[in-house]
Amino acid sequence: MNEDRPPASRTGKLLAVLLLASALGLGSCTAAQEPDPAPAAGPSSSSPSADPSPEPSATPGAGPECPGLRCTSVMLAGDLLVHPQLWDQARLDAGTTGKQPLDFEPLLEGMRPYISGADLAVCHMETPVAEADGPYAGYPMFNVPPQILTAAAAVGYQACTTASNHTVDAGTEGLNRTLGVLDSLGLEHTGSYATEADSEIPMILDTSGARISVIEATYGLNGLEAEHPWQVDMLDAEDMISRAQAAREQGADIVLGAVHAGDEYASMPNAQQIETAHALADSGQFDLIYGHHTHSVLPIENYNGTWIVYGLGNAVTELSPWYAVNNEGLIVRAQFAQENDGADWRVSDLAWAPSVIVRDPYRWCSVAADLPQGPCASEAQQAEVRQRTVSVVESMGARPAGAHEWLVSEDVSAR
Repeated sequence: MNEDRPPASRTGKLLAVLLLASALGLGSCTAAQEPDPAPAAGPSSSSPSADPSPEPSATPGAGPECPGLRCTSVMLAGDLLVHPQLWDQARLDAGTTGKQPLDFEPLLEGMRPYISGADLAVCHMETPVAEADGPYAGYPMFNVPPQILTAAAAVGYQACTTASNHTVDAGTEGLNRTLGVLDSLGLEHTGSYATEADSEIPMILDTSGARISVIEATYGLNGLEAEHPWQVDMLDAEDMISRAQAAREQGADIVLGAVHAGDEYASMPNAQQIETAHALADSGQFDLIYGHHTHSVLPIENYNGTWIVYGLGNAVTELSPWYAVNNEGLIVRAQFAQENDGADWRVSDLAWAPSVIVRDPYRWCSVAADLPQGPCASEAQQAEVRQRTVSVVESMGARPAGAHEWLVSEDVSAR
């Protein structure tokens, strides 16, 4: 992870607490103090010796050259979808690394240079996690090893979304346990909540250049119901827009929308995805929209000036013998720029890189043109995955609109 980059931190919850404290009069101890004496007379404001206004500070951020006064960047990845084969691999890796009983870090290691190439990295935790020593469960009712989140934090992720069709697979207990593990690792989160009060506080993350919020929601819960209606954010465009407005009122400069929906293993977004994403974009409250759920890479679209990444596929998963697309993913880095003080933020660069899961051993493997990990898949598989990913990603006009492949080795050499 880039050591020069300050860690992102959540401030929405703190702001809400401070506002509540003010409303309750908890700051009254300062009100009782004697007022400060009047300041001594100084030079007139019209004096020619008055100091000039300070120049606004430039913040280039991580990523490509900043085209404005300030820039910041966000890296987004697909589902962390852990199956038994992956925790078997983590047990083998723990035997080598000594990080007992399970070590998922080698599985995710290839993501590290991409994560360090952005100011903020956000993962998607698809399922609940179990107790550290199990028992674990895979499909269809997941309850997976929490060590996957330990590894996500270790390679540099700073936050995760948690609303999916599997969020309540292990009930309220599993939902709360997952959030507790995220909290213990310092990973911020949104999409599911332990308390109703938490559900009303937007996740706002500070980078060196801007304050960024992520608003997420899922289309459903696989026929289950959450114990409380506030526990999981359900897909509703108007509600997401309202929450985005609330995030901006609490200081967010940039708002991302995360839509968990779509048809599994598809290569195009369905009507619900398109309608929801376009409604979010039309509201003017979202600076970028992206999606999960289909377990397949989906197109990137520039809709009336707003970028929509319809589907990031899987970050990690077991290899499907029936659907090759299940084994593939997309990571995206969006650079946001502010031209000058007070100007709106805009996406100034959108880059993507294709990936695939390989086995023996199981590893996340970039198949971008620069092969930053080296050839971790066969030449035939690399070519097949790249061809399929490029054709899908660019099928809704992404390339002429300016989206391009992310060659992270060029970033590393520049840094």
